[in-house]
Amino acid sequence: MEENSVVFNAHNKEEYPPAHTAEHILNGTMDRLYHCGRAFSSHVERKKSKLDYHLPIPLTSQQIADLELRVNEVINRNLEVWSEVALKSDVSNRFDLSRLPQDASETVRIVHVGDYDECLCVGLHVRTTSEIGRFRISSSRWQEGVQRLVFRLDAPIAENS
Repeated sequence: MEENSVVFNAHNKEEYPPAHTAEHILNGTMDRLYHCGRAFSSHVERKKSKLDYHLPIPLTSQQIADLELRVNEVINRNLEVWSEVALKSDVSNRFDLSRLPQDASETVRIVHVGDYDECLCVGLHVRTTSEIGRFRISSSRWQEGVQRLVFRLDAPIAENS
């Protein structure tokens, strides 16, 4: 199925591609490390982004430092970010479709961050992870089973010059 010929539901946001792609990597890393699934709530912006995860106990400062390190390792791999389209019925065993709008089209877009992460998404992304910059967790808070992580990106070296 050719992505350019598919019509998706209207998208009401204009994401900042580096932060939006970093969100995908953070979600994949959180699920790998803590088996908590992807963030159930997120607010991704250019200056700072907030993601909320269900966790039974708060992350320690060492776990947060390790998480930041792991996300930056993935970013530094310079992975290609690409997408494909598929029918919901063909991917229902790979993805949680419950967060899709009720009127979502039968066709979905799957965004891949190299071989590291894949998820359903209609947003904007970078072409390679080297365009993201340095990822840093600027604050975290745990309250009643919810771990909030706030991250910021330092611009890639090319943007800093």
